[in-house]
Amino acid sequence: MTVNPEEGSPVGSINVVDSSPLNWLYTLFHAVEEAVGADHQGRIIPSLAKKVHWVDETTLELELRKGVRFHNNEPFNADYVLRAFNEIKPWIAPHPPGTWVNLPDGTRLEKEDLYKVRYYFPKPEGLALGKLRAHHFTNMLFWNQLGFGYKKLGTAEGHW
Repeated sequence: MTVNPEEGSPVGSINVVDSSPLNWLYTLFHAVEEAVGADHQGRIIPSLAKKVHWVDETTLELELRKGVRFHNNEPFNADYVLRAFNEIKPWIAPHPPGTWVNLPDGTRLEKEDLYKVRYYFPKPEGLALGKLRAHHFTNMLFWNQLGFGYKKLGTAEGHW
């Protein structure tokens, strides 16, 4: 998909023709991104988060990168992190790898400012950064029109 530079609106579409059973994964990684990623040695590194910082043993602060835009030209900021959290949190198993990547019940996310969020965990969460590797951020167009099947099925549970 490209963006009309004069209007800033998306032009065209993406047609997936790969018949691999993993094509959803390749499409996913070209359409969404996470707060953190992993390097070639498997170490967690910042991605859309410029910096991650433990405020205390149950509070994780993410400073988000400024100037990032989605492929449809929407600017990335804390509102997108909050939207993804609120959309995905109610699902029983939001990730194909399993429920181990779910954030614990009782986890809250608060927007500190346009480029800073804080996750509040109910108890120390040693796997938080690894779990955030599987928490994807999409643009609002995705949530408003597709949302992993909301429009078609009324739920997104299990519809990656």
